[in-house]
Amino acid sequence: MTDADASSPFRLAYVPGVTPTKWVRIWAERLPDVPLTLVPVSAADAPDQLRGRSADVGLVRLPIDRTGLSAIPLYTEIPVVVAPKNHVVAAVDEVSIADLADEIIQHPLDDVLVWDRVPGLPAADRPATTADAIELVAAGVGLLVVPQSLARLHHRKDLVYRTVSDGPESRIALSWPEDETTELVEEFIGIVRGRTVNSSRGRTPAAAEPKKKRPAASSSARQKPAAGARTPRPGSGAKGGKPKGGKKGKPRRRS
Repeated sequence: MTDADASSPFRLAYVPGVTPTKWVRIWAERLPDVPLTLVPVSAADAPDQLRGRSADVGLVRLPIDRTGLSAIPLYTEIPVVVAPKNHVVAAVDEVSIADLADEIIQHPLDDVLVWDRVPGLPAADRPATTADAIELVAAGVGLLVVPQSLARLHHRKDLVYRTVSDGPESRIALSWPEDETTELVEEFIGIVRGRTVNSSRGRTPAAAEPKKKRPAASSSARQKPAAGARTPRPGSGAKGGKPKGGKKGKPRRRS
């Protein structure tokens, strides 16, 4: 890592609904000398912000225009329907697209879901933003289908959200300019992929301690007898044993 890397902040763009808190914390633990700056962007603007170098990496919603960009899918979000607390939807755990056929469905201009056909009945006008659509739902004007994280982001006490079992999912990806895969970008890729600090593609692992050799046996240590060898027993005539002989008697007198 160069001195310039250490002094310049690393810029992370992120779209609404994405919560990068965990990754920011790990970054601060591993690279305390490189500040990380968060750059909130809309889902539609995120690709151009990355191509224009307004951020080093970005947490974006797929699909995006991949021209000049690399991307790694990270996770998928389920769709939910947002409804007033007193709506019939609040009484169930999940609904299907068919269950929404007779409902007015708000379709904001910044919708991030990819539909073959928007379910339900269209509203008179399309709200400009998801936040505007939430206000309309709270006022009792239709329902709204969004990724779960956006429902949490715009949560209100007078609204509920329930899973749409067969609705389109939303994929979150990490993206960056393809010709700017720097050491710091690789570091952030490792963090979001769960690599440990000692991973071969993360920071340089700590040097391993050399293996300790077992001490050589002392020359005075007792050696085991070879296979098949007989070990002398005490009194068998070996050095240090008792001499062979008969019974011990009185000494004989000379004549």
